[in-house]
Amino acid sequence: MNRPAPVEITYENMRFLITHNPTNATLNRFIEELKKYGVRTLVRVCEATYDQAPIEKEGIQVLDWPFDDGAPPPNQIVDDWLNLLKSKFREEPGCCIAVHCVAGLGRKRRGAFNSKQLLYLEKYRPKMRLRFKDANGHCCVQ
Repeated sequence: MNRPAPVEITYENMRFLITHNPTNATLNRFIEELKKYGVRTLVRVCEATYDQAPIEKEGIQVLDWPFDDGAPPPNQIVDDWLNLLKSKFREEPGCCIAVHCVAGLGRKRRGAFNSKQLLYLEKYRPKMRLRFKDANGHCCVQ
């Protein structure tokens, strides 16, 4: 199966890698991609379909925060995500966090967001700001 290439998104000192969902058969190649981008944390927002042990063996933390494919994330996952960003980018400015769902098709095709997701984004209001100071007292994320 021809999988879409990972997409790197950068904003200020934050880096994200949006990837496909690997299988055990493609896991070695997937790990090499994660290492190439310097990923230290991987967030799975779908049910686990592959063994995470080889990823963790490479020093990459795997977090499982599954929710229904095509649905907006539950409030707890949004809170967990924002807390992860605040802690990771404070501790390791410029690090890379990877995330994937079942297929990751929304990265590559127009119209990939469904009406439930669009409505969620239209109504979303930030609960907290991702603003903090690094060890030198400089503002890291605004």
